[in-house]
Amino acid sequence: MKRYLHTNLSVPRGFTLVEVMVTLLILSVGLLGLAALQAAGMKYNLSAYQRTQATVLAYDVLDRMRANRAAADAGQYNTALGTPASNYTVNCYSAAANCNPAALASHDLREWKSSLEALLPNGQAGITNTAASGTGIMHHVTVSWIDDRTSDASGSGADPRVVSITVDGEL
Repeated sequence: MKRYLHTNLSVPRGFTLVEVMVTLLILSVGLLGLAALQAAGMKYNLSAYQRTQATVLAYDVLDRMRANRAAADAGQYNTALGTPASNYTVNCYSAAANCNPAALASHDLREWKSSLEALLPNGQAGITNTAASGTGIMHHVTVSWIDDRTSDASGSGADPRVVSITVDGEL
């Protein structure tokens, strides 16, 4: 008796090319989404880093003002937003320097604004003061920079990418 090998043609055997192409399409869309998520995460991380640097720099100048309180209360640390570090020329690091409180204030502003310009894109800062409720003086430190995470300039005159923080401190 002869035996016949019976094969059932209705049973699937392996993948077809269409199934492989659909799988690759789904995988590629998922990987593109993951890459976009990674890029957005890096952008937000840079923005958070810049915000942290601005806050640290604002508290840095408040600490410098606290160390030189007489000059701070007299308004020697007041500076307009956009004044560059090169406007302050006093250098209290030299051995021949005899820095009084006003000269130390100018030196502190030069050092502080130099750090600000180096650490933040288009970093600018201003300091003002007002009378506080008690006997002290309230100092307002504003730090601004360009945050590329936000939308591009629309040409309306104001740059929507400029971010500012203000820190107030009573010495």
